Amino acid sequence: MNTQPDIIISELDYARIESLLQVSAGIPANIKTALETELERAELVEPEKMPANVVTMNSQVKFSVISSGATFTLKLVYPKDMDDSGDRISILAPGGSAMLGLKEGDEINWPDGNGGMLQVRIEAIEYQPERAGEFHR
Repeated sequence: MNTQPDIIISELDYARIESLLQVSAGIPANIKTALETELERAELVEPEKMPANVVTMNSQVKFSVISSGATFTLKLVYPKDMDDSGDRISILAPGGSAMLGLKEGDEINWPDGNGGMLQVRIEAIEYQPERAGEFHR
């Protein structure tokens, strides 16, 4: 993809991620730069005004791989909420920072774990805290 989709981030998520970037030692420079770039280009909205079709922190998102049609679901979390379940992705992972603020139907390039990239589509946001009325989670 040559152009990045527009992104929307809640003011609360923005503030928490900014704080995380300032206080967390050991964040790889490329991850920190990528996330800062995403934050800079984002449209900020109040949590109560977040559209229901946007990936926010703690959203559970269903993806499909364009080339194969395979699907997977991940929850976007802060590093402190990571576990070994395999169903979560940290905002500090390349794929995590790339999915923040995207909408259902958006497509992005996703690191495949082998040095390559997969094109994936956001099929559905199965859970979004703001949509559920959880504005300060």
